[in-house]
Amino acid sequence: MLRLAAPRIGDRTLPATLTSFKVLTFDVVGTLIDFEAGLTAGLAAIAAEHGVDFDAEAALAIYGEARRDAEAGKFPDDVARCYGKIAAHFALPVSPELGARMVEAVAAAPAFPDSVASLASLKKRYRLVAMTNAQRWAFERFSSALGDPFWKSYTTDDTGAEKPDPAFFEHVFADLAKEGIAQDDILHVAQSQYHDIGISRQLGLTNCWIERRHGRAGYGGTIAPERFTKPDFHFTTLAALAEEVDGL
Repeated sequence: MLRLAAPRIGDRTLPATLTSFKVLTFDVVGTLIDFEAGLTAGLAAIAAEHGVDFDAEAALAIYGEARRDAEAGKFPDDVARCYGKIAAHFALPVSPELGARMVEAVAAAPAFPDSVASLASLKKRYRLVAMTNAQRWAFERFSSALGDPFWKSYTTDDTGAEKPDPAFFEHVFADLAKEGIAQDDILHVAQSQYHDIGISRQLGLTNCWIERRHGRAGYGGTIAPERFTKPDFHFTTLAALAEEVDGL
């Protein structure tokens, strides 16, 4: 179901329909790639090997809080440090080998079941652009799992910043402007209120929230925002967005 927010943001009138955009910019990890599945699968395997009871939602919440210290390292390499925080809570062993194993578990996280087909459908109408907090090496793996649908891609290696830092977005805006793409041509599609929806609103970018945790409490492995931002467009799956576009 499509829900629209207020008809204006600042001095800009929202587009009447999704046909107004030329480019869809996507958060990747958490929106297109199910990093929570990769993370919890890796943790569950280690816990089972050591006979430890494991609560996936509790582990995700610890991970989300640990990732607040983004300066500690880039994603997904920083998963090794975050594993130490989770391990301490569940009395799991800690070693460089287990840290590296968790980094690989997240780097190998699967695409959401609707991602590949939905991106292929959306690509018929829009240019698709990836905006990810992942390092380039990991993004290349994620992109491959998604069918390499992107026209352009921007990682932390390219921008020197991590969302929600405005510098990440400004880097993308400047580069897309060279292709004749203005901010009003862009719809930013993401699941993270903290990394994407709030800051995109502050920067005057029209956004679309894919509520991947619809029906589940909390923010899981994603950092919780200080406040909820009502998006311009809202779907609970990427497939619902693609179906809405197909019907236009």
